[in-house]
Amino acid sequence: MKQINIKALAQELNLSVSTISKALRDSYEISDETKHRVLELAAKLNYTPNPYASSLRGKKSRNIAIVIPEVADSFFSQAINGIESVAKGKGYHVLICLTHENYEHEQAILKEFQSGRVDGVLMSVSSETASGGHIQELIAKEVPVVFFDRALNGVAAARIVTDDFQSGYNATAHLIEQGCRNIAFLGVSSQLSISNDRMAGYRKAMEEKGLPFREVYCSSSPEDNHTLVTDLLRQHGRPDGILASVEKLATSVYQACAELQLSMPADVKLVCFSNLGIAAMLYPSLTTVTQPAFEMGKAAAATLLKLLEKKHTDPSGLDMVIPSELIRRGSSL
Repeated sequence: MKQINIKALAQELNLSVSTISKALRDSYEISDETKHRVLELAAKLNYTPNPYASSLRGKKSRNIAIVIPEVADSFFSQAINGIESVAKGKGYHVLICLTHENYEHEQAILKEFQSGRVDGVLMSVSSETASGGHIQELIAKEVPVVFFDRALNGVAAARIVTDDFQSGYNATAHLIEQGCRNIAFLGVSSQLSISNDRMAGYRKAMEEKGLPFREVYCSSSPEDNHTLVTDLLRQHGRPDGILASVEKLATSVYQACAELQLSMPADVKLVCFSNLGIAAMLYPSLTTVTQPAFEMGKAAAATLLKLLEKKHTDPSGLDMVIPSELIRRGSSL
């Protein structure tokens, strides 16, 4: 479905393009009755004004957008560098938009992009995103979308991801090898693909050893997560191992252990999905599942450019899985 433009509105109403344009700008030259007819049809056909049309005249904007939950996470900052290393070399400008893990913010951002502001979108969905109507609507406007890291099932878009299931399995197996028998998994969303895949790997490793599952969902609030993890470690039969599915949860574990005077790794062993540059400098140093963030960013940008340059018109077959690395350090050894 191509984007509805002023010419299409003019043909439908048997008016000139100039009249339609003036009506949409609320010009005094156009009668209220005509304005009403134009606005009513524009709403019916889901017309989105293109502020760049007059200057671009059919050309591309040379902008691509990166839509991500946050930049504080070291994975996203490294992925952005990878994206820019490819995009700038091809003459594209990069716009960075943050959803702050909010589905409505994500919807509003993608709605704005229907105007032609960007030629394509690279995105990691928010932890609240459960349906992809807003993404499919953008794709229908001929704006290609490529997922990286966080993808959404049911949307026909290329995805550049890592081996989250295998990484979750390997991290859990490592904790079991270190003697843990009561391992808790800290997730962030029951809807988020990466959290579910990492949890599935955790479950598989636990099942193989006949060990019980202990799954806890955290939030985007550091204060709430601190309380949740502290309460978890206060319980009778507290976990002797923790697998944290995202980087920000590591802070909560370190803080809770310090407050409760629990020794890491003697009392609690920790593995965290993280690209934190100072992981080796923490005390104890943090065992991490480190994602190839820069490489994933490069691959995502290259994939989007293939779609923009019409080298591939169908995203199927463009998916890529790049393995992560388990780096064993003091928090689990």
